[in-house]
Amino acid sequence: VQLVESGGGLVQPGGSLRLSCATSGFTFRTYAMSWHRQAPGKGREWVATSTSTSGSTNYADSVKGRFIIFRDNAKNTVYLQMNSLKPEDTAVYYCTARDKLVYWGQGTQVTVSS
Repeated sequence: VQLVESGGGLVQPGGSLRLSCATSGFTFRTYAMSWHRQAPGKGREWVATSTSTSGSTNYADSVKGRFIIFRDNAKNTVYLQMNSLKPEDTAVYYCTARDKLVYWGQGTQVTVSS
């Protein structure tokens, strides 16, 4: 099983980034895919989820209206479109795959700073 995040980097406040999580080794379409983040000195925080069945999405209040999670089942990839970024969005972002087990990626750094 592999989950590989990419797309992180340095962006100015108000800017946008799109994170990708390419996966392999499991039946992607049957797994709920989520993004989590961990800011310096803080615990991990759930950000967003795309369910495996209806494809519905859920967001943490802190990102609702600014972030969009979407998946491409043909490419076994989940994305996180992040708009109107704020300094408090600075964190390492992780994708996860959850069915009976939970798999984590290695994370990608997002830094929002002027």
